[in-house]
Formats: sequence, C-alpha cells, structure tokens
Amino acid sequence: MTTTRVKARYVIGYDGTGHRTLRDAEVVYRGDSIIFVGRNYEGPVDHEIDGGNAVLGPGFIDLNALSDLDTTVLAFDNQPDWAKGRVWPEDYLVSGPIEMYSTEEQTFKMKYAFVQLIRNGITTALPITSMFYRKWAETYEEFARSADSAAEVGIRAYLGPCYMTGVTIIRADGSFMTHFDEERGLRGLDQARDYIRNFDGAHGGLVRGMLSPDRIENCTPELIRRTAAISEEFDCPVKLHCCQGLEEFHSIVERYDKTPIEWLASLNFLSRRALLPHGVFITGHSAVERKGDDAGLVAAAGATFVHCPLVLSRYGGAMESFIKLKKKGIAIGLGTDTFPPDMVENMRIGIGLCRVVENDVAACSSADFYNAATIVAADAIGRPDLGRVAVGAKADMTLFELSAFELGQVIDPIQTMMLSGTGRDFNTSIINGRIVMRDRQLPGIDLDEYRKQAQAQFERLIAKYPMRTWRHPPVEEIFLPSFPFG
Repeated sequence: MTTTRVKARYVIGYDGTGHRTLRDAEVVYRGDSIIFVGRNYEGPVDHEIDGGNAVLGPGFIDLNALSDLDTTVLAFDNQPDWAKGRVWPEDYLVSGPIEMYSTEEQTFKMKYAFVQLIRNGITTALPITSMFYRKWAETYEEFARSADSAAEVGIRAYLGPCYMTGVTIIRADGSFMTHFDEERGLRGLDQARDYIRNFDGAHGGLVRGMLSPDRIENCTPELIRRTAAISEEFDCPVKLHCCQGLEEFHSIVERYDKTPIEWLASLNFLSRRALLPHGVFITGHSAVERKGDDAGLVAAAGATFVHCPLVLSRYGGAMESFIKLKKKGIAIGLGTDTFPPDMVENMRIGIGLCRVVENDVAACSSADFYNAATIVAADAIGRPDLGRVAVGAKADMTLFELSAFELGQVIDPIQTMMLSGTGRDFNTSIINGRIVMRDRQLPGIDLDEYRKQAQAQFERLIAKYPMRTWRHPPVEEIFLPSFPFG
C-alpha cells in the first residue's frame, strides 16, 4: 500500500478526547487509514503533499447534505413559498404528477451536487433532495446510479431513496390538506430496505445505507414504526425532517394530540440512530405555546438534531438555542441543506444566530460548531473513525488555504476560518486515502461544462413550475426580479 505524508502550518489533530491544534506538523496515511499524526515521521513515504500555509483538518460530515440543484433558493425573495410551486395544487395531484427530470438529469444533479460538496470541504454526505418536482418519491434505481456517482467522484456517502406516505396539497380555495397513500409509501420503504441490503458497504465501504423518510407530516404511524424497526435491524442511520415549521408542529398536534417529538417517542422512533433536521420548533421555543419536555425526550433517546443555520436564517428562524439544547444533553450536528453547500458559512451563521438568541457574545464558540461538523456528526452516524485526524481513523482530510488576500490577518486558524473563510478556501480533499481534489480541481470533472449543464437543466425545470403552482400563473409572475428589466 502507498504511504503519503501531508504537511501543513496547522494540523487539527485528535488526542482521544478532543481536537488539538499542532503547529508545523504532519499526517501520514497508508492506504485508507492514518498511521501518524505529529512531527518528524521517520518512516519511508511514497508521496508527499506540502500544504504550506494551510489548516489540515478532518473533512466535514454533512448530515443534511444538499444533493440537488437547489430550488429553495427560488423562494429567497419570492414568498409565500406555497404559492411559488412548493406545495402541489389539488388539480395537479388529480391530473397526475410527473417526473420533471429525465433519468439522465436525475443522475447528473446528484453527481453535480457531490462535486459541490467536495469543493466545500465536505467528505461525508447524507443527501437531501426535493420531492416537489417528483412523480412521488425517489427510486431504488436512481440511487443505484448515485452510488456509482459517489464512488466516481470519491465522496463518502450514506444513501437510500426517500419515501413517504403523504403529500401536502393546496385546494382551489387556498386551504391545505394532506393526501395520503400509505400503500405507496410502504412500497417505497421496502425499496429502501432492499437498497440497504444491496448497497451498504458498496465501493469498498465508501457507500453506506441510510433510511430517509420524508417530512414527518407526510408520514403515517405505520411508516414510522416500520422505519424504526428496519433502522434497528440494519443498525443504520435514519433521517427524518421534523420540528422545522410551525405548520408542521400544529398539524401533528391536531392529528395526535402530541408534539412531533412526543409522537415519534410514542412510536419508538427516537434512538441513537435518529437524525432530526431541524430541531427548531419544540416545547420551550418562544413560538410554541404547548408545554412539555421535547428536549428531554431527544436527549434521553440519544437522537441527534441536525442544525442547518443558513436555510433557517433565510426563512427568518432560529434554534432556541444551539447552546441551550447542547447543555440539555442533545447531540447537535450540522447540515448544509441549501445552496451554497458551504459548511463554513453555516457555522458562521450558526454562531451568530446562537449569540443573538442568547443575547450573549460568549454563548457559543468556533470550537462548538467545528466539533458539530466533525466529531459530533461522526458519532451520530456511529463512526468513531471519521471526523477526527488520529491514528487509526480514516484518511478523510482537507486543506484549508490561509494565504488568500481576502482572509485578512490570521489569528487562531479555526477562528479565522469562521470569521473570514468560505468553502471556496478548501484547495485539497482526501477521502478514504484518495486525493479527490487538488488545487480545487477534481480529476475527470470539467467544472465549466458541469456549470453550463446545471444551469440549462435548472432553467428547464423552472419553465415547468406553472404546472405545479397554485392557480398556474406564468413563470414571470411566480418569480419576480429584484428590479424590473428595462
């Protein structure tokens, strides 16, 4: 096996209890695993990478990784989003929803997203894509192709097709309902189970299986129960969007007289395998009147909240708060969820949101959020060999360049990353011992061609928006420009 040494001005090593910063240090890996962290390695090496004035650290683990051509960006200045194609109109459901991407487009958008993630310092991804432009949900076949795409670009991925038993509908009069098709959703769960059987550990362990039921309000009790049982059977992560909106919170309370968290607990869903984006609207939040101890239920079960600060802030929301829930014993990892899939930006915004909510500049630190994207996230998926640079860990590492003029003066390397950096400052990514990006280039990937193809595909999708938008207005009425075109 090949032995490679990587040097850098700063190495974020792991001493068994936490991250430690080493100056002018090196990491040596053989095959897919790290064999040395420190200074002056005396053994022979086959290759050497001199990172120079950079931070050599563990790759980020994105627990809600944008793996799509993101359509939530269309709602940034175009609201309400239910009137902008993000809720199916009833007549669209009656006429028969369609797949708005071809097979080739479905494959490309996931591969394109994997490239974007790698270029933002993310080495492990648990994907999230939109169901709004789907005929119903995701399929086994497309995720078989996604496994090949992940292996081709070199990203570590937890994969499994999304499934659901319901979808939110807006009626002609503007009222909302949920259309349920439990049989269809349970067939989707069976597909997801087959996928885990066949793909968990594929491509030399780079691809692992994951269960991914859609939003909690689109799931029936039976789907939740069976999902929890299969997660336990395969000991695999299960990711369920919940506690992300007040409408969702109130709909679950109305149906079951339980908060979303209480409902999940009653169905034995909460466990150490459960990953819950976004963990915002729970009892104790200022916008929630209902009393209870949602945080205590999550902490007792060992489940993980997945905090996505960037998309949350765009919708005017905030977790209340990251540090308060952390002190209650809840593990909190991070996800990108939207474009750009920039984990550094998410950490910076997360720090700001937490300090504003707590009205305390000392409420949280750069270290808190760096840990959330590395150690905490790795532990959430049961991977003590990820999220840290240590002997025996997988060789999943990145180099964050500190010499860019735009970074200004370097203080502590991680604080500088949070203050001035972006995902674009990562210049090298090593995953499973393979150099998948060097000087921001990925072997075999024509970035300019990918950019052009993604733009054209996105524009074709936008052209279809009137079909699935309430009252079917033309595109120019759905999405307004910031300023009128002259």
